[in-house]
Amino acid sequence: MDATAINDSGAGRDAASISIENVGKVYPDGTVAVGDISFEVPAGELVVLIGPSGSGKSTLLRMLNRLIEPSKGTIRIDGADIAAQDPTELRRQIGYVIQNVGLFPHQTIRTNVGTVPHLLGWKKKRIRDRSDELLELVGLDPTRYGARYPHELSGGQRQRVGVARALAADPVVLLMDEPFSAVDPIVRGRLQEEFLRLQAAVRKTIVLVTHDIDEAVRLGDRIVVLGENGHLLQYAPPPELLSRPATDAVRDFVGADRGIRRLTVTPVRTAMRPIGQDADVDRFPTVDISASLYDALAEMLTADALNVAVTEKGIPVGTVSRSALFEAPKRDTVPTGS
Repeated sequence: MDATAINDSGAGRDAASISIENVGKVYPDGTVAVGDISFEVPAGELVVLIGPSGSGKSTLLRMLNRLIEPSKGTIRIDGADIAAQDPTELRRQIGYVIQNVGLFPHQTIRTNVGTVPHLLGWKKKRIRDRSDELLELVGLDPTRYGARYPHELSGGQRQRVGVARALAADPVVLLMDEPFSAVDPIVRGRLQEEFLRLQAAVRKTIVLVTHDIDEAVRLGDRIVVLGENGHLLQYAPPPELLSRPATDAVRDFVGADRGIRRLTVTPVRTAMRPIGQDADVDRFPTVDISASLYDALAEMLTADALNVAVTEKGIPVGTVSRSALFEAPKRDTVPTGS
C-alpha cells in the first residue's frame, strides 16, 4: 500500500497543512512558555522545532494535539480550528511519537501497532493487515516480530514500533518529541536514515522536536529556531538557516561549523554551471547529480582538484568549482514567521 491508507468509507487521506497564528502559552504563575508565534507548515513537509532547554519546543508541539491548551492564538490543521474540535477525536487524527516510545508492555508488538485502529472500531483482520504492513514499512518483519513483546526488542526496534503505531490510522499529522534521543549515536544515525526513507514513502506532515542541530539539518525541510520564552528567532530551510542566521543567538546556536553543515544539505545542482566548450571534464573527478555539495568537496579534496564534473546516468551535465561551493545560496522565499 502507498502513502495513504483507505478508511472505512473508502476515501483516501492526505497530509494536512498546519497554521500557527499568534500562539502563546503563559502559565498561571506568569511563566511564559511560548511567546507570540506564527508560522505555516506546508502539507507533506517535515518541520523541526529546535532551541535551548526551556524554549518551549515540547510545549508548542503538545499544543498541536491539545495536550496543552494555548493561552492565545489559533492553530488550524487543514484549515480547521482545532479549538473547535473534540480533543479525543483530534488526537486520533494525529500520530504522536515520544522519546521513550510508551509501548504497552503486556501487549504484543502487532497489538501495540493496532492500538488506535482498535479504538476507531476497525475490524480485526483489517487491524492485523495494517499492523503487519507498517511493521514491514519500518523494517521489522511482522512474521518475526509481530508476536513478540516490547521487552524482547532493542531500543531502536521499539522506536520503530512507536513510529509504526503513530502511523497506524493514517494520521494527517505526525508529532515527534525527541524520538531518537534515547538510543546510542550509531543506532540513532540508522534510525534517522530509515526515517528519511519512510518519509519519502508516506510524505506525512511532521513536526519534530530535537536538541540536536545535526539531526535538525539532516531531517528537516524547514527548521524553527526558538529562543528564550518561546520566541521564534528564525524559520527557514536548512541551507538558508546555516548560511544566513537571522540573529547572533541563532548564529551561536547553529555553531561555528555551520558552513560545513550547509554543504551536507545543499544539492550539488545549486552550484552547477554548464559545461564550457573548453572544459576538460574527462579529467575531472565526478559526482552524481543527486549528490550534495559536501560530496563534491570530498571528491575535490581526494583528487586534489579545483572542479568536479556532475553526471546524470553517467553522462556529464555540468561542473562545479571549489569556489562555487562556498557561495551563499540564494535566499529561499519561505515565510519567516514573527
